Amino acid sequence: MATTSTSTTSSSKYNLRNPLPLSASQEQEVKKIFHKRVRAHCAEEIKAFAQCAVNRTVTATWVCRDQRLTMNSCMLAHAKPDEEDRAREEWFATYDERRREKEEEARMVEKRRGEVIRMMREDEARSKR
Repeated sequence: MATTSTSTTSSSKYNLRNPLPLSASQEQEVKKIFHKRVRAHCAEEIKAFAQCAVNRTVTATWVCRDQRLTMNSCMLAHAKPDEEDRAREEWFATYDERRREKEEEARMVEKRRGEVIRMMREDEARSKR
């Protein structure tokens, strides 16, 4: 039993499904998910600030100060390492799905490329006659 609890503690401390480091583009995808999640938490505050800032330019800084501060404090409250970890976990959870989509897209491109080459050869054969 002691080994089970140790392995459980180890696996929760180090998630072996999430190898580090990620490439720059992968980190960018994780950040995109992270920011999307934070914006989702603060959607009402963002909407209130946006409504206040409509048809304003520089004056939005002063006129919409309360809404801006509310929005910023909400975003800061939710932009924590825990939320970034959840975004990273979401990225890894959907990794296989994204890989399959990319492979399918590559197959479709290759299929279309073959069709184009076939049509070009047929066209060349017709023009030689």
